[in-house]
Amino acid sequence: MNSKTTKVIYWIGVILTSLWFGASGIFELTKNPIVWDITVQLGYPPHFIYILGVAKLSGIIVLLTPNRLLRLKEWVFAGVFFDITFAFFSKLSVLNFAAGTDAIVAFVMVTVTYIMFRKLYPATYEKAVTA
Repeated sequence: MNSKTTKVIYWIGVILTSLWFGASGIFELTKNPIVWDITVQLGYPPHFIYILGVAKLSGIIVLLTPNRLLRLKEWVFAGVFFDITFAFFSKLSVLNFAAGTDAIVAFVMVTVTYIMFRKLYPATYEKAVTA
């Protein structure tokens, strides 16, 4: 796969992830019943839902910043994966498998996006300097 194709797939994934998690974050901060009622039903306290909304919107800003904040983007991807994982298993244990299918779709989408991120920005590991 050439670099141009990788970039296109990456940016499509970033935009879709930003729309998905941005909408969710806004819904959490505005107490929209689409997200709020399900999250409360899953057993999460209200203060956690607000924190989650702020974290999602902050992460989206980082993801949409081109060619910068690469280490922070790594943390955003980790946070998104944790969010998806907790959402899936919460829905599985409280509701049913069908309720968690959105998390499966999100997991695949974010995984492909992250793989493209790593292709565009390979991780470099520097040796620690010892005095």
